[in-house]
This record gives sequence, structure tokens and C-alpha cells, in this order.
Amino acid sequence: MSRRLVAWRGLEEWLAETCEVELEGDRLQATGVQLGAEPHPYRVDYELTTGARWVTDRLFVKCGERALDLRRAGDGSWTANGEPQPHVEGALDCDLAFSPLTNFMPARRLAGEPVDHVMAWVSVPDLAVLRSEQRYEPIDASHVRYIGLDSDFTADLELDEDGLVVRYPRLAERVPSGARA
Repeated sequence: MSRRLVAWRGLEEWLAETCEVELEGDRLQATGVQLGAEPHPYRVDYELTTGARWVTDRLFVKCGERALDLRRAGDGSWTANGEPQPHVEGALDCDLAFSPLTNFMPARRLAGEPVDHVMAWVSVPDLAVLRSEQRYEPIDASHVRYIGLDSDFTADLELDEDGLVVRYPRLAERVPSGARA
């Protein structure tokens, strides 16, 4: 088991995020907080749990008075606060807006070939659940290319030895710490 505290700072907008990440086998558990200033100042607290192969089980997010309990069932269906989310059915992962953490799961599963994903994308600060089509392409052992298939956004992500984002161009970079427990 590996447990560590990681932090990122925004590159083009004011953004800060820190989370405690626990990796055990092919599972992740993380608790974190994200602070941002766009479209207005906000604070997001979250808990992310994955099952086998780093597939999302649950993302719980709180932003002010709003709360979202996003869950993925074994059959690939999703619920948000108990309500079915058929527009993201079949997605393996959630993607929390502006968070480098949620790139971990699809990047970690790459096995040498580009893979297209449907993601349950959570917008911030309103916590709406939207469908996002994305592609992850391996570049080398420490880099993957993210391509937004429903936008013109592309970024080459730098990853650490565990697959966590070190640098996400135009979004965030890791604050050096080396903290491990």
C-alpha cells in the first residue's frame, strides 16, 4: 500500500488542490479539496473510491450547499444522488472538472494503445454530471496525451511512477513535496 499527500497549483487560472491518495493493488481511495476562482470563488471537498482496475465506484463532492453522490454500479449504470444518469451509462470513470487526480484512472489502465472513454464529467462549481468523450494515448512511460473528443482540447500529461499527474499543461502542476506515509 502507498499513501501520500499530493498538491497541485493552477497554471493559467487561480487553482489549488490537495488530496491524500491511497493506492493498494489496482484500487485508489482519495480525499481532497480543490479551491478555485472561476467562474467565482469556490471550494470543493471530495472523496473518490475506485474498485478493481481503478474503475470508479463512487465520487462524493460537496461545494457550498450543493452535494453530489455519484455512483457507478457493476453493470455500468450511474446514479447521482440516487437518480439514474443514462447519458453516462457504460462510463468506467468520473472526471472532476479542473482536477488532475481523475486523469489517473484512464491513464493508469493504458496498455500501449490509444483508448476512447466516455466519462461522467462533474462540472464545478455547479456539480452537474455531463457526458464527456475523451481519448488517452500513451506517449512514453511517463507521458500520456489527453484528447477531448467533444472539444478541441489536447494536452500531454506528465505522470509520476504511480501514474498520478505531475504536470497538466494549461491546468496545473504538482507542488513538490515528496510526502509519503
